[in-house]
Amino acid sequence: MSASLTLGRERALLFTLAGIQFSHIVDFMMMMPLGPFITSGFGIGPAEFGILVSAYTFSAGASGVLAATYIDRFDRKRLMLVLYALFAVFTALCGWSSSMAGLMAARVGAGFFGGVLSALSQTIVADVIPFERRGRAMGVVMTSFAVGTVMGVPSALFLANHWGWHSPFFAVAGVSLLLLALAAWLMPALNHHVQAVREQSVTKVLKRTLADRNHQRALLMSAGMMFSSFCVIPYITLYYQGNGILTSAQLPLLYLCGGLATLITSRWVGALADRMGKLKMLRVMLLVSTVPLMITTLMQPWGLGVALAASTLFFIAMNGRMVPAMAVLSAAAHPQLRGTFMTLNGSMQSLAMGLASVVGGMLVTQQADGRLGNYWHAGILGVIGSGVTFWLAGRVTMHTQPVSR
Repeated sequence: MSASLTLGRERALLFTLAGIQFSHIVDFMMMMPLGPFITSGFGIGPAEFGILVSAYTFSAGASGVLAATYIDRFDRKRLMLVLYALFAVFTALCGWSSSMAGLMAARVGAGFFGGVLSALSQTIVADVIPFERRGRAMGVVMTSFAVGTVMGVPSALFLANHWGWHSPFFAVAGVSLLLLALAAWLMPALNHHVQAVREQSVTKVLKRTLADRNHQRALLMSAGMMFSSFCVIPYITLYYQGNGILTSAQLPLLYLCGGLATLITSRWVGALADRMGKLKMLRVMLLVSTVPLMITTLMQPWGLGVALAASTLFFIAMNGRMVPAMAVLSAAAHPQLRGTFMTLNGSMQSLAMGLASVVGGMLVTQQADGRLGNYWHAGILGVIGSGVTFWLAGRVTMHTQPVSR
């Protein structure tokens, strides 16, 4: 970013990036609450649904590995616009799908282009925001998750209930086109990193990024965090509805309450991370998150209030550890290799989410009456993953100097 940009334009850029995050997060997240529509529509069970969810994440993981070979060699603005436009196209194709195979193919395409957007957005934030303010900046961008759950997921459920499960995909594609125009107008050229990297071969850049011990620990930490979450997340809606905890009409409240809570707490967590330390805040949130992980997977029909309180705590904890984690990860990378590192990180996260979705689907069983069993097994696995992540986080060091311009 040009140093001459005003604070107002910097904020506008952050909210634009948050909007881009919002659209592809909603595109991914709404698959989970749409689970009852899709499983009944195609006559599939939890294991098959887990594979459908993981199709996006596995594709995003493969895309991230490929993107790591070129992401630091182009102006980040141009790259963002191209990838985002293609993401919008494949999201629209999801809405056109009339078969399981067609939906699977469209999800693979959306994941291939959408999976890189998160890493690219985080790289841009790390490039343009000084380290001492980066926690707050990441908090602004990470509010996209909260807004996605408050507005995006309930809206997707509303559209699906009235116009079928295809309609939410068309809506996301339309929003993406509007945000694409905003990004083209607001985002400056971001090419200060290009010359230094172009002087090196792709293989050399990848080797430098992957050979760094600190990078390795940070990537494993990131993968462990996402694995521990996505053993549980894809099956919350199926479990809550199938086991009579919430009705289909009450399900939007789960995302509305959780989203509103994280919308309030994400920026607070970011500011607190700046004060007490990103790494310390991350480790605190990892420990705290083990409680809602188990409560969610042991939930019974104890009433609407208890169910919403548990799910809201789950949303707060999961988002609360992501905010400091992204600040830690962006600082763990060498500045000149940050784009490559963050893209590889996005790939590792996507692969971990895909693997966790498949493993979670294998652990959870579906009974003849539609109830899900052994969900707590996925919770135990999530707690173990959180513990491993806590241990790895303590071994990550950070580069706190701003990137040279």
